[in-house]
Amino acid sequence: MTQIVDLEWLSEQITDASVKGIAHVASTLIRDGEIAVGMQMPAVRELAERLGVSPATVSAAWAQLKKQKVLAGKGRSGVWVSGNSVMPRPIRFETIGNYGENIQASLAMASPDPALLPDLREAMLAGIVSPQLNSYQREAISPQLQAAVAPRWPYPAEAWLATDGGFDAMNLIVQTLVSPGDCVVIEDPTATRLLDMLDNIGAEILPLPCDEQGPRADVLAKHLQKSPVMFIYQPRTHSATGYTVSQRRSLELARVLANTSTIIVEDDGIGDLSRWPVWSLGVHYPERVLHVHSFSKAYGPDLRLAVLSGTSEMVKRLQAWRNFGVSWTSRILQDAVAWMLNDASTQQRIKQAKTIYAQRRQQLLAALAQRGLLLEERDGLSVWIPVESEQYAMITLAARGIAVLPGERCSIISRQFIRVSAALLPFAQLDSIADAIVIATGRDLHISPDL
Repeated sequence: MTQIVDLEWLSEQITDASVKGIAHVASTLIRDGEIAVGMQMPAVRELAERLGVSPATVSAAWAQLKKQKVLAGKGRSGVWVSGNSVMPRPIRFETIGNYGENIQASLAMASPDPALLPDLREAMLAGIVSPQLNSYQREAISPQLQAAVAPRWPYPAEAWLATDGGFDAMNLIVQTLVSPGDCVVIEDPTATRLLDMLDNIGAEILPLPCDEQGPRADVLAKHLQKSPVMFIYQPRTHSATGYTVSQRRSLELARVLANTSTIIVEDDGIGDLSRWPVWSLGVHYPERVLHVHSFSKAYGPDLRLAVLSGTSEMVKRLQAWRNFGVSWTSRILQDAVAWMLNDASTQQRIKQAKTIYAQRRQQLLAALAQRGLLLEERDGLSVWIPVESEQYAMITLAARGIAVLPGERCSIISRQFIRVSAALLPFAQLDSIADAIVIATGRDLHISPDL
């Protein structure tokens, strides 16, 4: 018979009855072996009554430990200890690309083609002569980079902060402005690491479904009734679906967000490789918009550079948290990107890269259309493909040596899809890849000679 952790004993160990406090004590007891693997935790309602908190507080604490694979179970079956290694991990992100040794075509990561990235030699030479080089002054952004980004920003921002890439910026925002138990609205699907970040902080995720124009304003209005602290979305060239938020939808979102205090976070992850403009909500609410623009995919992942904007007060808060660690982003990298933003040949190369990525995407779509699978031309480095069964699709493709991203990695809402990267598509294998994808969707394979 399963042993249940003694309610009175456990409640006596918990001196801080917050979400963080309950999770910390429980994880310590499990790690130290005082609560053994296989034991069942007390009923949520009973523990909450003993601690004098709401059941939601205990549930949120258990949710944190479930994300770390320490606890498992729910509902009438109860919650039990499933592991004793307590370590925060980006579970969704870590499982991407881990498909075994028989994969010949890895199409899971929407990574840029190194051959299409700008040459960094002149840019780096410009970076190493930065006027602020080797200064220990903790400035938010170099004057050169700020001067380069300001004219191209989608709204007149009050303050800027350079970060070590787009996800560094997003993690900084989440760590600084979201507390355990806070409600956060995020579009669904979204980037895998954003969900990992919110899980790690212990936020309550409110998934926001999208259509062809972007996040649905009607569902956002319902979520706002829960007073979320933050709304996160990708304003253009969505990383999973490839759609872009239309100007009309941006206006609808702006109307819904009026008279709220919800912080709005815009994650422009593809940056300059998008063929669409950004209709930023910063035009309407500059006092509570944080806009993140990543330069990694267009200019080079090893530049590790993004810029975010916000009010001076918000940027100060983010910078203060950042002072626990790196404090500032390399001025060499900042000024190298600033040089490229003003260099005509670099900008021409970015334009050519967009064209080539579009051609590769269209070639994949044409091959699928020839086999009866018609998909809309969107944007980005990958193609979003609905399937009847995600599990069947992944097994079918893996058996043929092909790895793609399953939709479950980037979705809370139950839906069946896969994401196939077209940026590094091996065109010598295009026909066999297209055959496999069509079979993976659950369709019969019929090749039309007319397309």
